[in-house]
Amino acid sequence: MLQGENLTLTYQDGETTIDAVHDVSITVEDHQFIGLLGPSGSGKSSLLYLLSGLRRATQGEVYLDDRAYGKMPDRERVALRRSEFGFVFQQHFLINYLTALENVMVAAPMQDRAHAEQGKALLADLGMGDKLHRFPYELSGGERQRVAIARAMIHRPRIIFADEPTGLLDRRTGMQVMALLRSYRDQGSLIAVTHNPEILSEADLVITLRDGQTASVADRLARVTGPTYRVDANS
Repeated sequence: MLQGENLTLTYQDGETTIDAVHDVSITVEDHQFIGLLGPSGSGKSSLLYLLSGLRRATQGEVYLDDRAYGKMPDRERVALRRSEFGFVFQQHFLINYLTALENVMVAAPMQDRAHAEQGKALLADLGMGDKLHRFPYELSGGERQRVAIARAMIHRPRIIFADEPTGLLDRRTGMQVMALLRSYRDQGSLIAVTHNPEILSEADLVITLRDGQTASVADRLARVTGPTYRVDANS
């Protein structure tokens, strides 16, 4: 479904060339939960940006089915992101002057009653049914992140990209947020970036990055290739 082939993302820092991602390949199947794990600066967020079309690869190519990102004009790639992908970031990026429901509806394909009812149902499923008309500043960090999750789900995307979605949350709230995101596997795929292996305990595949390169790969049976840095997907 989604495939990145020999992806490299290069930055220029003065006269120094830095590879944020270097020659990484990845395949994401339907209804799969992929974890991108690594310390700060390892390239995991940069890889997510490449896979989601938020950044263009310096080398290599990303395909969604048979569509190559590099061959798309900017307008087509933006339309692809809007129709096929949902995004949840560490910073929730809610609009402060809109209510919880209105923030969800920002991403709805149509501003009609049917989608408003869908937004209400999503928020209710996320335990936010009594806070539809609250503004972001009236919500806790975990509640704001749940609104962001509902916003990512409202148009039923094929893939949700989550970049450090629990980074600003306490452990209990963070695990609740990940449980909500994992539940989306019934409808589509989830790619989550984190430095915390605990929240990837139920991932189908965990890819550990170091210095922009794949350091190890672990599936649910904990088969690992690469260096001895181990991620046990059954822990």
